[in-house]
Amino acid sequence: MPDSGYPWPISTTRLDNGLRVVVSEDRTAPAVAVNLWYDVGSRHEPAGQTGFAHLFEHLMFEGSTHVAKTEHMKLVQGAGGSLNATTNPDRTNYFETVPAEHLELALWLEADRMGGLVPALTQETLDNQRDVVKNERRQRYENVPYGDAWLRLLPLLYPPGHPYHHATIGSMADLNAADLATFQAFHRTYYAPNNAVLSVVGDTTVDEVVALAEKYFGGIPPRPEIPAAPDGRVVPATGVPAVETVVTEVPAPRVYVAHRTHPFGSPGYDVVTVLATVLGSGRGSRLYQRLADGERIAQPDLVGAYGVDLAHAPAPLIATATARPGVSGERLAAGLAEVVDELATVPVTAAELDRAKALLTTAWWRQMSTVDGRADALSRYATQFGDPATVAERLPAWLAVTAEQIAEVAAEVLGADDRVTLTYLPQDKQ
Repeated sequence: MPDSGYPWPISTTRLDNGLRVVVSEDRTAPAVAVNLWYDVGSRHEPAGQTGFAHLFEHLMFEGSTHVAKTEHMKLVQGAGGSLNATTNPDRTNYFETVPAEHLELALWLEADRMGGLVPALTQETLDNQRDVVKNERRQRYENVPYGDAWLRLLPLLYPPGHPYHHATIGSMADLNAADLATFQAFHRTYYAPNNAVLSVVGDTTVDEVVALAEKYFGGIPPRPEIPAAPDGRVVPATGVPAVETVVTEVPAPRVYVAHRTHPFGSPGYDVVTVLATVLGSGRGSRLYQRLADGERIAQPDLVGAYGVDLAHAPAPLIATATARPGVSGERLAAGLAEVVDELATVPVTAAELDRAKALLTTAWWRQMSTVDGRADALSRYATQFGDPATVAERLPAWLAVTAEQIAEVAAEVLGADDRVTLTYLPQDKQ
């Protein structure tokens, strides 16, 4: 497989209402992926409306003008397809993969909920989905050991008022306080054709997709003024480490060490991506070799590092480890910090660099090997960087990273004076 990043054709068309339609034809199999990115995530949410974007991820499966409640899912699955949706700080996306002959069905369904959700949204549906989100918060964050780590890390990394300060799950108080009209206004504001990218990848043609997009989406009016998200590109360094210790019902001490780095898509973050792989991906990583296999203070399957691919502010790099029996949280935190610090002083070897690039190459082509993976990537690069073809730049950028660049970036962004350390301690092992 070539290293060009995306060796398939890409075509972009903008409808009169502003909807960008991205098509990448691939006749390998009789299937198509439909992927719709809305440029709205938790970073866009005004004060008092946290959690709205995530709630709409649920609401948009609950019926629209011509589609009854739960019918969207039944129609896609009945046609032999699969579907889902996700929300993150930067965007919300909805996606289906269907047999090629059902492309029109998928596009009609997406258009109906873009233009026809508000008339179908009832107080009963809103209340029901608010309860679903509350239950999701309990199941995913509150009643799971270490489950609220992300909720705690974000406020430590980003100050109040920053668009990444709060998580997508949002505030239950905000969701409870808002009335039906407020939610309807939020949808009208952000779920508009000129705030979306529609990507279709697979067994189809540009002409077919554009004609169907015009047929079903073309009549949806654009939103004249879509509020911009707050500018979060600059986060002033405090010069003071942020430390939080949580004593709760967890089976063993766990430590998270986090730093703000560079925005996803920037040259600096390309270096961070390779750095994170060297630091914490798999058994050959520095964290595993030092803490799990060497000093044996961390559990082997619970040590690692990763970047969080956020595009509109310095994105986090997070390293984490969970203690073996008898190891204190303090000892684990010291060991974790020591390995992170050494990225600036102990040169990355050729073997480490080659291994990291091989892992990233495999992961990249694993995503690109599926029509749904490619459709999501095209939507991302069109939304965040204005041109889906820039997807082809990412893998070559990773492969060009040098050991010297890793040391430079580590010295720049991984300093102890601006570090976040979150430690969980079992209640009976304080």
